[in-house]
Amino acid sequence: MTLSVHPLGPVFGAEIFGADLTRAQTADEVAVIKAAMDRYAVAVIRDADITDADQIRFSRQFGALELPPVLGVGAQRIARELYDVSNLTIDGEISPADVTKRKFGKGDQFFHMDSSFNTLPTTWSLLSARIIPPVGGDTEFIDLRAVYAALDAETRDAIQDATAIHSIWFSRRLGGYEVSPEMEAKLPAVEQKMVQIAPDGRPTVVAGAHAGAIVGKSEEEGQALLRRLIAFSKEARFRLVHNWKPHDLLIWDNRCTLHRATPFDDMAYKRDMRRTTLLETGPDRSAQAA
Repeated sequence: MTLSVHPLGPVFGAEIFGADLTRAQTADEVAVIKAAMDRYAVAVIRDADITDADQIRFSRQFGALELPPVLGVGAQRIARELYDVSNLTIDGEISPADVTKRKFGKGDQFFHMDSSFNTLPTTWSLLSARIIPPVGGDTEFIDLRAVYAALDAETRDAIQDATAIHSIWFSRRLGGYEVSPEMEAKLPAVEQKMVQIAPDGRPTVVAGAHAGAIVGKSEEEGQALLRRLIAFSKEARFRLVHNWKPHDLLIWDNRCTLHRATPFDDMAYKRDMRRTTLLETGPDRSAQAA
């Protein structure tokens, strides 16, 4: 079947029709999906009732995988190549309210780029919806190419040659997670240029909740600029909301979008989502280990 691509919004986002993710894509299909992502930055494939192996195979057609860190705390609930984005225990039941994973995940409710705090650059994230709650749990996106194009001259000048410091601990603290010096030492901060070039050739802002300081600026001045930038980025004209349906596969480009999860009643309803994230260069490897 020939793939077709239909825009979802006036600025970005698209739906891809005709993709069978239970088999390898043809070269033409891979090219169509890549072109759609370059243009729209976010794309959804509906009714993708896939296994972990299907998701891994499909993802690897577009790049090497960023592997989740191996923590050695017991059996894996899902394939080790996938990030477990759920509120479930190893047995598939809703996890208790006081587990560390819940507290850690609160930071994902702030707009962020996946893995911008890692030394290995990433490209896309691919999130598969296996179980979704009946209400809430949407994912919101911001097109940072459009944000850059709409910035006032003063803000654009302020970030044009600036470098931000990204750390996963900035976003975890925003969510109320207590961070120890030992944790920070295991995943130290990295620097990212605040203006980069997106795959379609347009300038894009690189910011989000993992960015907590700006090189050469005081803590107060840097955070004030970052807050102002995010507040502007959250305007409705730059945003897209994805309302999940069962078996959606949602793909987004971390180089030019921000995203966040919206809350739901996670003590009443299960939410089982599984994510692959792609590296700019191979082979598959853990960013933490690198």
